[in-house]
Amino acid sequence: MSAANRTGLAGAIRIDLKRLHETWMELIYPRQLDAEQTVLGKWRPETTGSRIAYWLWAGLGAPLVGLLYPLVLFGYVLRYQASKLDSAATRIGVLGVVVVSVVVWGALSALARFQLEMTTAGVIAVVAAGAVATASAALAVVTSRVGGRASTVLVSYPLAITAIFLPPVVAALYSQQLAAVVFPQSESLAEWLLDNLLTIGDINAYLRNNYDLEGIAYVAMWFGIAVPVGWILGTLVTLANYVRPRD
Repeated sequence: MSAANRTGLAGAIRIDLKRLHETWMELIYPRQLDAEQTVLGKWRPETTGSRIAYWLWAGLGAPLVGLLYPLVLFGYVLRYQASKLDSAATRIGVLGVVVVSVVVWGALSALARFQLEMTTAGVIAVVAAGAVATASAALAVVTSRVGGRASTVLVSYPLAITAIFLPPVVAALYSQQLAAVVFPQSESLAEWLLDNLLTIGDINAYLRNNYDLEGIAYVAMWFGIAVPVGWILGTLVTLANYVRPRD
């Protein structure tokens, strides 16, 4: 039974905030996290000076915990969705994931060829997108089964995001219709990233001077986006697991 079911929503939130704040306190002070039920109990300062320092540190952590908690809540949502996908992948296995993906993308390819009357290049675009999605999904499942939490966050989540981000970009390499939509939007996003997020250390200047955004560079760009996005999502799920472990 989850904390929310045992104590109600308000009680579960209090437990979460308390655990986050105790984690903050334990960065400096001993026996803060989950220490009430232990033999020694929670450590408390004994002198006036140490009490002042203790409460100042506690006060400093309160707003930080408040800012962090919405990310924890988002992590709960991600964890729920990830657990559903993981359960489905566990039931059918890696081979099942590959078969399902091949069937879905094969059906889309057949639809594109015989019902939508797409050109040969358009059909190739759909097949290429399906190959990328299938390979990424299969690798995501494999890496989530080995290496523990670290490999899941560092490898599986980026591969899962790659399976979402890359197929339309790969397809656009073979379809002028898709390219007319995907590539201009990618260029706009690239400009925003260069002007706002990649200014540190003149990374933006280096990329502009050494690379042109064309052809396979679009794929590299979106893979470069998928990796940190996957890391961020995996970290949020890990944070959610830390604050409220699964029973």
